[in-house]
Amino acid sequence: MKNNQAENIIIKKINGAEAIETNDYVAVEEPLEIQLAYSTATGYMQKNIAVTMRTPGNDEELAVGFLFTEGIINNGDSIKEVKHIGSDHNRVIVVLHENILPALNISDRNFYTTSSCGICGKASIDAIQTVSIYKNEPDNMQVNARSLYSLTDQLRKQQEVFENTGGIHACALFTLNADLIMLREDVGRHNALDKLIGFSMLQRTLPLTDCILLLSGRASFELLQKATMAGIKIIVAVGAPSSLAVEMAKESGITLIGFLRNDRFNIYSEQQRIIL
Repeated sequence: MKNNQAENIIIKKINGAEAIETNDYVAVEEPLEIQLAYSTATGYMQKNIAVTMRTPGNDEELAVGFLFTEGIINNGDSIKEVKHIGSDHNRVIVVLHENILPALNISDRNFYTTSSCGICGKASIDAIQTVSIYKNEPDNMQVNARSLYSLTDQLRKQQEVFENTGGIHACALFTLNADLIMLREDVGRHNALDKLIGFSMLQRTLPLTDCILLLSGRASFELLQKATMAGIKIIVAVGAPSSLAVEMAKESGITLIGFLRNDRFNIYSEQQRIIL
C-alpha cells in the first residue's frame, strides 16, 4: 500500500536471535522538477529551474517558496498561476504575470538539490548570500519563555507522517503566544520550510515578523537564510545550530534558540526578545 507521503513495505525485524517479518512505513521521496514561465521582450520563456528530492504534497507551495527564498521572485503578486504539468505529479510550473522578470542571475548554482542539503552545488560561497527584501529593522517583540515549552508537544501531535515513518522533518509557525498557525513536513528540512514560506507567500501574509518558527531538527545556515528572506525574527530548533547559523542569526537580528527540551533551551543570539 502506498500513498503520496508514506509507503507500507515488508521488512525483516531483528531482535537478538529472533527475526520477524512485519510491516513498516517509510517516507516517500521523489524528485520534483520546478519550471518557471515568464514573458520577455523577445517572447515567452519556459525554463527548468531546479530538481529537488522531496516528499510529495504541497508541491505548489514548495515551488513558490523555493523561488522566493532563492531570490528569484520577490512576492506573490508576481505569480499568475502555479500548477502541475499535465498529469505528471513530479513536475510543477510557476507562471509569472506579463512584464515580470525573474532574477535568475541572483543564484548562480547548479539547481540539483538533495533532501538533506539544499545548497549543495552552489557555484561559490558568495552565491549563498541572498539578500532579504525585508530590512532588519528594530522591534519590541517579546516572548515568555514558558510559552516555548509547549511547542515541541504541539509539533509532535500534528506530525502525521513522522508518526507513521519516524523519518521526516517538520517546520511549524506559531504566534508569539505559542498558538499553532501551520505546519509542513518533508524528508528535506529545507523543503518543509520552503513549503511553509510558499504557503504564506501565496496567502500574502509575508513578512512573518510576528511569528515563531519551530524546526524539528537542527538549525543550519540554509534554514536561517530562508527564514531571513521571509522576515522571521524568532527561530526555535529542537536540535543544535551550526556555527554559520549562529553567525547568520546575529547578522540578521534573529533570536536563535536551540536544544529545546521540556523546560530547557539555549539562546544563541538576540536574547532580549525572551522573557525569562
